[in-house]
This record gives sequence, structure tokens and C-alpha cells, in this order.
Amino acid sequence: MQPPPKDPSMPDSREVLQDGQPDTSLGTTLENLGTGFLSRLPPSGPRCICKFSLNPWYLQRGRPNLRSSSPTDGHTLSKESLSHAHDFSSPEKAKDAPPNSPEEALWTTRADGRVHLRIDPGCPQPPHTIHQMFLEAVDKYGHFSALGFKRRGSWEHITYSQYYLLARKAARGFLKLGLERAHSVAILGFNSPEWFLSAVGTVFAGGIVTGIYTTSSPEACQYIALDSRANVIVVDTQKQLEKILKIWRSLPHLKAVVTYREPPAEKMASVYTMEEFMELGEQVPEEDLDAVINAQQPNQCCVLVYTSGTTGTPKGVMLSQDNITWTGRHGSQAGSIQPLEVVVSYLPLSHIAAQIYDLWTGPQWGAQVCFAEPDALQGSLVDTLREVEPTSHMGVPRVWEKTMERIQEAVAQSGFIRRKMLLWAMSVMLEQNLTCPGSDLKPFTARLADYLVLAKVRQALGFSRCQKCFYGAAPMTVETQHFFLGLNIRLYSGYGLSETSGPHFMSSPCNYRPCSSGKVLPGCRVKLVNQDLEGTGEICVWGRTVFMGYLNMEDKTREAIDADGWLHTGDLGRLDDDGFLYITGRLKELIITAGGENVPPVPIEEAVKTELPIISSAMLIGDQRKFLSMLLTLKCTLDPDTSEPTDQLTKQAVEFCQRVGSNATTVSEIVGSKDEAVYQAIEEGIQRVNSQAAARPYHIRKWAILERDFSISGGELGPTMKLRRFTVLEKYKDVIDSFYPEQNK
Repeated sequence: MQPPPKDPSMPDSREVLQDGQPDTSLGTTLENLGTGFLSRLPPSGPRCICKFSLNPWYLQRGRPNLRSSSPTDGHTLSKESLSHAHDFSSPEKAKDAPPNSPEEALWTTRADGRVHLRIDPGCPQPPHTIHQMFLEAVDKYGHFSALGFKRRGSWEHITYSQYYLLARKAARGFLKLGLERAHSVAILGFNSPEWFLSAVGTVFAGGIVTGIYTTSSPEACQYIALDSRANVIVVDTQKQLEKILKIWRSLPHLKAVVTYREPPAEKMASVYTMEEFMELGEQVPEEDLDAVINAQQPNQCCVLVYTSGTTGTPKGVMLSQDNITWTGRHGSQAGSIQPLEVVVSYLPLSHIAAQIYDLWTGPQWGAQVCFAEPDALQGSLVDTLREVEPTSHMGVPRVWEKTMERIQEAVAQSGFIRRKMLLWAMSVMLEQNLTCPGSDLKPFTARLADYLVLAKVRQALGFSRCQKCFYGAAPMTVETQHFFLGLNIRLYSGYGLSETSGPHFMSSPCNYRPCSSGKVLPGCRVKLVNQDLEGTGEICVWGRTVFMGYLNMEDKTREAIDADGWLHTGDLGRLDDDGFLYITGRLKELIITAGGENVPPVPIEEAVKTELPIISSAMLIGDQRKFLSMLLTLKCTLDPDTSEPTDQLTKQAVEFCQRVGSNATTVSEIVGSKDEAVYQAIEEGIQRVNSQAAARPYHIRKWAILERDFSISGGELGPTMKLRRFTVLEKYKDVIDSFYPEQNK
């Protein structure tokens, strides 16, 4: 255990401090927030309150009275549950957490450990537990819709009052199954109300929420379940259940499995459906749960997020209740999230970005979270967006890039006049947004282009009401950002890690610069260490976003957090004079050539993709090599059922081939015959990129086109579609070695 810090409230003097404001009340009643807001939902959208799940006995049918200020109108709630909710709402029961104890360190590697909170005087919001956050949500937004989901073709709802009581029932179910304090409930399934109820119920019951990616192998599931000491695993399908059955004997802490979406193919001991699990909760007295909740503190672990393991063994990132409640409040506030937002949940909840945005931010603002279908990324997402019409939306860069490519394909297939109209409108809007990036006041021509053309495109995408679109988790190309600016869709970036509970920097409509990650959150700090002549250095951060430590990994935790509590991110960036952050690369990705040149790969990779619209993925090679080389993949269509890359080129790629004199329509045609026209065009494009390089060591000398685009199933991309460089180096070792025959002798 690390010794107590000298003074954790006084970081190094080199940091940039963002002045924060103390937390204030929303200062408005539910009536003033408006039934009008909900009435603007489309007729097909999720408005009615009905039942959910396969045997939905535990959710009473009814419609909330939007004019009532009572959090329970329109619902059948037990007197016992209501009395307990009332007790916990009282000042005596919901006291703020005690101040930091002097004996608590800034980090721990124990699941049952506590940490000293990094409370900044500029933003001194008292620490809150998850349960306190939910009580406030019920008080403010009890009769508003919290969760929207589709069952048998119809949208249904759960209100915040129902959400809270169902989470309590789930918590009692976990206690009945034997969930022990500081042990985990692992969730292996697609986003759904059951995922949320299991997560919140776990925290209420004193456990630790641990998400597992649905694409994980049985071996990966085993590692996480064993490391987190999972007492219960929640799965959504028979396929996921079979993974757990295969490894159950290797999991000494596992006591039960709970299934939702698909019931088990046969009855098995200690395997329960969600309905059976919720019934078990009836056997645990409310007082037993109250005692567990009463004992919780904000500086205790409640969430485990496992890193992707691209650079070694996956690490369990421990997040405290204060990490979650504070970041959920101030991260969303910095992103200009408003009360009663509507969002669509579709990204993996085992990733911190989706979990903070979808699960933990909603209760802070009374947001309505609507769940997409499991095949969202195979094409159904746009249908959900059109039905729900979110007011705020987040996607990883790869999702935005694929959306751009689909629009480009649709444009290529449209008539001449429509195509020309769209290109004109986009050029007008792009010029306006680049010239006046912070202004919503637009000249007549731009407003006309938006009214006649662009608004219809946004409506077709489901973004007619969307005021804020975010991205994070990976870099985004300038081409993609400019494309959406041309549609009058600003993509606001955030920067953070699992180790910062999600966002530590945020952009927003009032805090925006193209290609920047925004400014540091209120009450948080940043400094750059080992800066070069251009001001680029390693990003180090401090604040209440910073994680507790890596579970059972003291050495790794000491590497990440220094003696003063600063988290060394391993990312490279620079700050402009106004405090906007620009990410330039990652220390572990930095290529150091045999000649000692430091080469950040991302700017060169982006330049190649921008110069050559046929290129889908580009990865720079050259660490400890005499010169730089590059692996390339071509833009191809995705299989509509599996979302796997096919051999068929996209319309945009085919058009590129035609422009350079090739008739190729598939990847295999180009790679198999080394299509002379295409290869020559790519070589010329790379030479143009080389001509813009700062020096000769930054030139790409050799390159190769791979036969298949990068994918999650192929292992080149992680679950959030981030490039796994070390996997690519191993998988294509023979191709890479062929670039450097002398070094391989």
C-alpha cells in the first residue's frame, strides 16, 4: 500500500487548472421542465409504459401522469418499498460522506479498499454514493421515463420510480444468491433494461459491476470472472451461457448464473431466468438490503472496467462510487447535457465511455435511455435512431466513419441533380462551420442549404432533434470530421481513459474547436511532462475522475499513479493558449526507428487515408527498423448479417478505381493481380504524403495491401473498433518482414 501523500489537494504547480463551479440544484420543477418535451416524441417512439421481459410480472402496467409531481403516480408500488425509499430520502439517512480520513492513500489494489478523494477547492461537491444519486433522481424525475425498449415491435417504458424499485429487487436477488461484499457480478450481454437493473442492483447489494464484452472467448471470460471473484454472472443468450458452462468448474467464487433475453435450453441447477431471479429477491427483507446500503461509502469500489489487453494482461480498473457519481455529473455538465435528454444505448457497456454516458449519466439529468437492437452495428441502428430521435448521441470514430461511407454510397447512387444539390449544400455549410466554428449565426446561403437539403439528410439519419453528437475512445480523421461539419453536425470530442472514469476533457457547443478534445473538466487538472520544442508531452491528469487502482496489480498501479496522485496516461498531446487539448499520439505507439527518430504514427496514417479515399485502414511500421513502411486495407462492404468485411469494394472505392483506369470491383481482383492502375495511384498518393513530411526519416518507403479489411473478429480491432497494433504486428509478421529482408537475415 502506498504511504499517505503529503498534500493531495495541492498538485504540482505546473498543472493547468480549470475553474469549477459548485454543484447547484436544477432549480426547476418537473412541471416546468415540461410535458411538452415528452409530447414531442414521435408517435412511434417510446412513450407508453407497459411491461417488459419475457415474463414481466414484476412491472405493473400503467401510464404516468405527467402533470403530477408525485414520483409514484400511475404505478403499483408496495407500501414497504415506498417506506424504505422515504426513509432513505430523509436528511438523517442520506448524510454526506465523512471527509477524507488521513490514513487513506490515494490508491489501492484491494477490491474492499478505500481511497483518499482528490477534492479540488474550486469544485467541492460533497461525495455521493450511487444510491444517493438514485434517490435524488426519483425525487426529481420519478414519473418520467428512464428506460425505453422494444418488445414485439412496440416501444415500452420504465419510469425512474420503477427503475429504482426494480433495482432494489435485483439487489435483494443478488443477496439471496450469496453475493459477498467486494465480490463482483459479471454481465455478459447486449445493452438492455436487464443489464442496467443488474448493474445498479449489484451496487446496491454491495457488489462490484464487471462488464464482459460479448465477443469475449470463454478463456477471456474465465480470466475476468476469476480475477474479479464473480459470485454471479448475468448472460443474455444461450451462446453466452454456453461459454460460462464451459469454464464454471474453474471459477471457485461463482454461485449462480442469471439469463435474460433467451431462457436456457434446459433446466440446470443454479441457473435462473431473470424472472426467477427477481422472485428470489422477495425472500430477502428490505431491512437486510438497507443495512448493506447504509454501510456503503463513496470512496469504495463499485465498478470494474477491464482494459482490452492489447499491451499485455487485461487490467481491472477499479472505479469508486465517487468516481461514478462525480464524473457522471460533471462530465455531462461539461458536455452541455440538459435535463430530460433522450439517448440511444448501443455501444458495449463493458467499455467505460458507453457505461458512463448510457448508464450513470442518465439519473443525474432524468435522461431517457432507449435501447437499440442487438444487431445495431449490422445496420438496424439507423432505424432505432429514426424512431427515437435522440437529442444527444455518441459513437466511436469507426461508427461515424461507417456512417459516412454509407451516406457516400447512397449519394453515388442518387440522380445527378440530387447529388449536385447535396454536394453544393455540404460545401457551403463546411466553409461556414470552418470559418466561424463557434457561431450558430449563419448567413442566408448556409441557412438555405440547411433548410432545402441538409435538414432532410439529418432527419433520414435520425438526428432531426439531435443537438449534440459526441465521439471518443480513438482518434478521428479530419476527413470524417469535415464530412459531418458539411452536414451541419458537429462532432464533439472527449478525452479520457478507463482510468479516468471516462471523460477528463470535454467539448461542447459552447466549448468547441475543430479537432480538439476540449477543455479539462471543472475541478480537474492537467500537466504535460517531458515536452518537446513544439510543446507536446505526456498527458498527466489529477482529479476525482482518477481511478482507485488496478485490481491485484500493485506494480502496474505504481507505474500509473505517482506519489502526488497524478495519473500518467501514456498519451501524447499539446495544449493551446486557451487550454484546448490536442492528442498527437501514444507513447507506447511511438515509433523509434533504427536511426533514433521518434515518429508518431497517427498523423501519417491519417494523411494517407485522407489522400487516398480507397484506403480503409492504414498502419505505420518502423519501430527499430531502418525506414518506415505501411500496411493498407481497402474500403469494402460489410456483410449485413455478420458485419464482417466482404471482398466487394464500396461504391466510393469502385469510383476511385474507375477514375484511375481500373475496372476492379473486388479486393481480390486488385491484390491478386496487383492491379497496375490502382497500385500506381496509391504509390503516387503516398509520395504526395511524403512530400509534406517534416524530414526524410518520416517518409513511407514500402507498403502492402492486405487481402481483408481489419475487423473485430479478425483480431485487428478491439471491441470499440480501436486498432490493436501489437496484434497486427504478430498477425502480418511475414508481410512486414518482407519489407526488411536485410534485417531479418
